Amino acid sequence: MLTTLSIKNYALIEDIQMNLQSGFTIITGETGAGKSIMLGALSLLLGKRADFSAIRDQDKKCVIEGTFNIAPYELQSLFAAEDLDYESQTIIRREILPSGKSRAFINDTPANLSSLQVLGERLLDIHSQHETLSLGDNDYQFLVIDSLAKNSEEIKAYRESLKELKKLQKQLHDLKEEQAQATKEYDYNLFLLTELQQAKLAAGMQEELEERYEELSNVEQLTEQLGSAVNYIQQEEIGAAAALKEARNNLQRIAGISTTYQQLYERLQSVNIELDDIAVELETSLDKVEANPEELAQVNDKLQVLYNLQKKHMVSTVEELKQIQDELAQKVSVSENADAEIEKAEKAISLQKEKLRVQANKIHASRKAVIPKFIKEIETILADLGMPNATLKIELEPQEEFFPNGHDKLNWLLSANKGGSYNDIKKAASGGELSRIMLAVKSILATYSKLPTIIFDEIDTGVSGDIAQKMAGILQKMGNVMQVIAITHLPQIAGKGGSHFKIYKEDAAHSTITNIKELKGEERVEELAMMLGGKNISDSAVAHAKALLN
Repeated sequence: MLTTLSIKNYALIEDIQMNLQSGFTIITGETGAGKSIMLGALSLLLGKRADFSAIRDQDKKCVIEGTFNIAPYELQSLFAAEDLDYESQTIIRREILPSGKSRAFINDTPANLSSLQVLGERLLDIHSQHETLSLGDNDYQFLVIDSLAKNSEEIKAYRESLKELKKLQKQLHDLKEEQAQATKEYDYNLFLLTELQQAKLAAGMQEELEERYEELSNVEQLTEQLGSAVNYIQQEEIGAAAALKEARNNLQRIAGISTTYQQLYERLQSVNIELDDIAVELETSLDKVEANPEELAQVNDKLQVLYNLQKKHMVSTVEELKQIQDELAQKVSVSENADAEIEKAEKAISLQKEKLRVQANKIHASRKAVIPKFIKEIETILADLGMPNATLKIELEPQEEFFPNGHDKLNWLLSANKGGSYNDIKKAASGGELSRIMLAVKSILATYSKLPTIIFDEIDTGVSGDIAQKMAGILQKMGNVMQVIAITHLPQIAGKGGSHFKIYKEDAAHSTITNIKELKGEERVEELAMMLGGKNISDSAVAHAKALLN
């Protein structure tokens, strides 16, 4: 429950603090006094985005802080999941800085807005005047039924399955798009692929072919030059090999005189061996050189094929051609194997739909189970609130389509009068009746949700007299199991509160500020008397106020 609320430098509020009790608390004040401002500040603690324009003095920071006693609510696992320090007296603080930046803290640990929202959902429910209209909203109707059926985990699992289904459906759509495109281009791609495959592309082949082409194109020059080189090396009297051997023999005779000559001899010996090897390789190369016009033509043809392919595909290497070949093979494969892939994807979708159907049926069954009891409780409360002939019908029909929260179609229908026909609830009920229905819904939810605190902002709109008195009784009863705070203009409701705060505006030196004070004793009597009869308080209004308080 909310035990303290501090608001500084926010809108018309300069600095206020409220110390709140359990049970049923009343907040009153004239229209425009600042009740909505207080709710706006509270919503910041629940994760609403901050608005810099809400700062009163824009040279100072705005601070909203709430202390919550959460010991009875077993929220340790939630704090652990959000990586927050758990404290039984948890403090949530929001700051809006003059720079326009906003900061949030939970027990003095910096927190993001999503953490505030997750925690806020378990701590506080603010029912605004606008929310009453949401009774006719299908999402809200589902929210109520699912809260009673405790479907949150099942719906979470269902949504994950639905997300997977949409993923599979997109994959199937993409496959069909690829197949359609591939089919259009299949013949041309297959022609290009066959052309590349016939070229038998291999790494380094272009360099090898170009080298062989040069050899075959220069047979005469190779024969002449290789023969001459062999001759220069191997002539018996003036050849390089003979001269080198003579030089080696000369050094051999003096090698024993010093290590220098020995080293020179060894080096010359190495040169001699290397020259002999060169001579052998030259002779071997010379033997291989022969004119082969047929092979030359074949090599030339292969090179022209490569050059033409490179020009056609606007590349310059065989490696790039091989990459294009791989890409074409993939495109052709997609077209040739698309039917099998599509069949596989369709089977996966069918299995996922069946999984979703099982989950949706389970959600449907749990909804269906709670509806009769919910209707009975609503009608009982409405009878106490002056709608004895009101009957509620809730239609729940499973559909073939999968929706974000299951496959049900849900509709709340109301017959407000005896013998009347059923109609959509937002059309069948007046403003005051909607307020009573919403209070009935909230009071039922309160017993199921075990929410620590609920704040009603003028839930009594459109009601008065005896009905207001009965609404007050329901609010008071709710206060026995949770903290209930009601902002009201009705003295019948204000008189039922265990504690009572008044919000009012007052003129300061250079501005108007909103303030709040807790009313006790005669102050409460006076406030209720003013609510009953206006500022000119009569004795009868005072007597009536005391009667309401008693």
